[in-house]
Amino acid sequence: MDWFTAPGYWLGRLVFQRALAGVYLFAFVGAALQFRALIGAHGMLPVPRYVRYVPFRHAPSLFQLHYSDGLFAGCAWAGALLAAALAAGAGDAVPLGAAMGMWAVLWLLYLSIVNVGQTWYSFGWESLLLEVGFLAVFLGNARVGPPVLVLWLLRWVAFRVEFGAGLIKMRGDPCWRRLTCLYHHHETQPMPGPLSWFFHHLPKRVHRVECAANHVTQLVVPVLLFTPQPVASCAAGIIVATQLWLVLSGNFAWLNWITITVALSAVDFTGLAGPPPTAAYREAPLWYVVPVCAVTALVLVLSRHPVLNMISRRQVMNRSFDSLHLVNTYGAFGTVGRIRDEVVVEGTADRLPREDGAWYAYEFKGKPGEPGRMPRQFAPYHLRLDWLMWFAALSPDYARDWFGPFVERLLAGDRDTLRLLRHNPFPDAPPVYVRARLYRYRFTTWRELRETGAWWHRGLLREYLPPTRLSGVSGSEAE
Repeated sequence: MDWFTAPGYWLGRLVFQRALAGVYLFAFVGAALQFRALIGAHGMLPVPRYVRYVPFRHAPSLFQLHYSDGLFAGCAWAGALLAAALAAGAGDAVPLGAAMGMWAVLWLLYLSIVNVGQTWYSFGWESLLLEVGFLAVFLGNARVGPPVLVLWLLRWVAFRVEFGAGLIKMRGDPCWRRLTCLYHHHETQPMPGPLSWFFHHLPKRVHRVECAANHVTQLVVPVLLFTPQPVASCAAGIIVATQLWLVLSGNFAWLNWITITVALSAVDFTGLAGPPPTAAYREAPLWYVVPVCAVTALVLVLSRHPVLNMISRRQVMNRSFDSLHLVNTYGAFGTVGRIRDEVVVEGTADRLPREDGAWYAYEFKGKPGEPGRMPRQFAPYHLRLDWLMWFAALSPDYARDWFGPFVERLLAGDRDTLRLLRHNPFPDAPPVYVRARLYRYRFTTWRELRETGAWWHRGLLREYLPPTRLSGVSGSEAE
């Protein structure tokens, strides 16, 4: 079956699989370290309560059958170990069927986590990892040449990620069409990185070039992924370069890294890697060819919804059309904020909460807080609470379900919740009251940075949550 495999892409497959396993590793480690406070049995949005109301067919997951924190931790750490093994090349050291099984277990474990993760797992890169991870099951290993059909399906994913993001920008905020969105984006993005301050202060003409280059990369270059080599490799290289620029300018979990991973699958490394190890390849067995063809047909059928979404004037971003997250639609930053507001959470040990009392702030690991602290780099690790705090500042409606429980756990001194924070101002005993206030943040100027050493300037806007005691916290109070 010479038509079925493309031996020349052996190195591209190897790079893709190792990189994808690395992304899985970050995803599983993040789940293992954060789940107890977020979705654990005593978390802010507990899994047991969720599965009581959501049927299996709407959110298929191992945890629909049984849940305990121990089982979740075991699944997350097992996924991390399996991902590390695949990143080290274990998939090429076993028979083809065993390698497919390893990738299938990774996909099943992470699907089980995402489908009970609720708000904490509502990001587009979760579905992207599951979609790409599902295709990886059928990509084979060193015992067989890379299947052409799966390679084309990966290009189809890369196309939808980039083209969908390009369309949502052109249809969304007018600043994308005016080439002015990046006057604001580096400052108002969910979690700035250590270089975001410097990106923000680039000349405006550079920001306009950034915008124009983004439109070319997302609306023109993806089409070239379906052209013959070496054009397709050049297109993939442009996508990789653009994603690396985004890696430098902000923290977007593993979105950029998995986009790079998918783009690399389109690169023909033959000139660099030499001839493929065809001597090691065997003819693809029928039991392997049949499911690959079936999956290709399934993806083509399921692609109807993403295609209709992309051509619709009411295009939506980051939507899954099936509970297995097999074929999804993507997009980002259809609207760019012009201002940045931040919720600052404070506690006091005073028995009477006075406005001018001794209030001390809880500092988060990634989101802006103390103005003098330079933003840190965390991606591809995903700080889920920090990201949701950005949405909470946009509107209390985004925090309706979890902000009240978060405050409750601060008042109770919950250790799992406090581990999600960088600094707990009450190490000996929890506070008597907790409050939250909304501040307007902006990057300082060059002069302000030199004179004060502060990366941010902030001013108080209003109260977000009034001083609250443990016995009086409820979801409505946190709105």
